[in-house]
Amino acid sequence: MKENYSGIWIFAEQRQGVLNPVVFELLSKAQELKSVTDETITAVLLGSGVSGLADELIARGAERVLIAEHEALSVYSARPYQQALTQLVERYKPSILLYGATSQGRDLAPRMMVALQTGLTADAIDLGYDEDGVFFQATPAYGGKILAHIVILEKRPQMATVRPQIFDPLPPDSTRRGEIVTETVEVAGDGDYEVLACAPKPEGTQPIDRAALLVSGGRGIKHETDFAMLDELARLLHGQLASSRPPVDQGWLPHEKQIGQSGTTVKPAYILNVGISGSVQYQVGMQNAACIISINHNPDAPIFGISQYGVVADYRKVVPAIIAEICKRKA
Repeated sequence: MKENYSGIWIFAEQRQGVLNPVVFELLSKAQELKSVTDETITAVLLGSGVSGLADELIARGAERVLIAEHEALSVYSARPYQQALTQLVERYKPSILLYGATSQGRDLAPRMMVALQTGLTADAIDLGYDEDGVFFQATPAYGGKILAHIVILEKRPQMATVRPQIFDPLPPDSTRRGEIVTETVEVAGDGDYEVLACAPKPEGTQPIDRAALLVSGGRGIKHETDFAMLDELARLLHGQLASSRPPVDQGWLPHEKQIGQSGTTVKPAYILNVGISGSVQYQVGMQNAACIISINHNPDAPIFGISQYGVVADYRKVVPAIIAEICKRKA
């Protein structure tokens, strides 16, 4: 019975002892949800030798941290993690279970959906309660043309993966107090899956969702070589190059550079959109940027509707002029 379930759980994704920043965003949103239902906020921490992360989770908004450590959980593997988390859910019966829409969260959440025989909303961009007090998850649908509100009326827990960079995390507060509970789980190692090595990405390959400034090119970029010009501008501004989907589909840039519904959600201090009309799918991925600047030859381009600054012109004239001015000032 759904009445037997209570509590808001956040899957505290960590890799090599470092929490993914999306966890802090989800804990912040959980505080907002709690103001409606007054349910306990729990961060669920799986791994081996990770108990030291509990204080950080409490400082970021968790009221309770459940820790389950096992040798088979030392490195993420879908089957052991699913076994451990399923046992904890069946033991405590949370009403809501949220994951970041990361590679790990997108791998684990569907397995949990099957194991628990419940529902799952993928890539939610908002969470809340409607006028009837029903918990909903909002996600773009029909190619981003509408925003669908999805509810899981009877099954529990209600689950969703949530896109990073959507909610603002709470600042850490070391004076916060919470409960830390250590649990035991029965976990079998995955004989079909072995992690041979883990290594950080080379320097200079910071993900675009961590960049403070982005220069993003779209369908309006006429030639692949023009991206070298945008990359030069990004470097001069100490930012990174990004794009909408069409240049990635063309093979001009890797998928890790793509912003939007089928790419990465970003929230930089500044984003310069070049040759991007501003489809809903793209706007979903960058509309929370602090300052949006756009260059497009079409004065009716939707991107201007969410931009603080706009230039109606041919980027092939404007961008070289900007580069020249920056170089002049630096000289």
